[in-house]
Amino acid sequence: MRIHSAKEHTDFSLQIRWLIISRAVFGVILIISSLVFSIKENLSFFSQPILSLYKIATCILVLSIVYLFHLNRFDKKLFLAYFQAITDTFIVTAIVFVTGSYDSVFNFLYLVVIIYSSMLLLQKGSLIIATISCLQYSILIEFEFYHLITPFHSRFDLNSSLDENHIIYRIIIFIAACFAVAILSGILSLQLKTAEKDLKITQQHLKRVEKMAAMDEVISGIAHEIKNPLASLSGSIQLLREDTKPGTYEDKLMQIILRETDRLKNIVNDIRLFSKPNTGNMIEIKMADMIEDTVRLFLNDPEWKPSIHIQLNLDKNITIFFDPTHFTQILWNLLKNAVQSIHDKGEI
Repeated sequence: MRIHSAKEHTDFSLQIRWLIISRAVFGVILIISSLVFSIKENLSFFSQPILSLYKIATCILVLSIVYLFHLNRFDKKLFLAYFQAITDTFIVTAIVFVTGSYDSVFNFLYLVVIIYSSMLLLQKGSLIIATISCLQYSILIEFEFYHLITPFHSRFDLNSSLDENHIIYRIIIFIAACFAVAILSGILSLQLKTAEKDLKITQQHLKRVEKMAAMDEVISGIAHEIKNPLASLSGSIQLLREDTKPGTYEDKLMQIILRETDRLKNIVNDIRLFSKPNTGNMIEIKMADMIEDTVRLFLNDPEWKPSIHIQLNLDKNITIFFDPTHFTQILWNLLKNAVQSIHDKGEI
């Protein structure tokens, strides 16, 4: 497992923090449950295994404080997660030992450690913790069977009550359960990580779309506000030009103003088309026919210069799926830009 970004680093630290808090809560619950058990069974608060459980719970609380203290001061968060998980397996082994070893009801705590390891350390980490848990539990049961250790709260003697095959069978079942949980929880954790990553990508995409939508509204508004004064300016110049003799200096200036006004109109139209694109009516059209019709209309446009020749080299069989209005507008803009860039004679 690798921490690639500051965001992932922060999330990983937060997960470790919640793990530390949960461990401390478990330590408190262990103390309270031990007290309740001793009172219910009329046992001394300092008898075994109650005293040992107090010590284990105290150890858990002290470790939790140490972990919290070093969490923000220790950069290697992955190492800290592995250290906590491995330490927890030893704590669970101690709890199992003082509560009866083979007869303990706390064997499930190994599975809890494996599950949270898969959430923090993914598949590899959960398999490592499962292996360590299986080794500790197997050694614990074998040592009890051969009288190398004696649990505090065992109801019967393993060696005299059960044969070795039964012990081996119990260990195999435990190992199978640990690795099954490790594999399944690892797969689920990996899928959860992938889903979270996809969700973050989707959220980022939605934010970009929202920003683009806001920008489109602003651009469309600006384009609309520019287009109205341009229309008024163009109309006023055309009225003034009617009273001006052709070829005079004033007439040439007005031609320049009208030409640049039309260019600004085209730019504004392009901006509006970009900000709010319309897919239009997509139909199959013949490019040659559309080009010929557009050129024929353009030859009657006031901006058309007779000194410019348009050369058509068309394939009558080419068809495309396009909106006819958009196609005509695009070709019209291209022709106008070409005419404006040719000052005297030329060919398009």
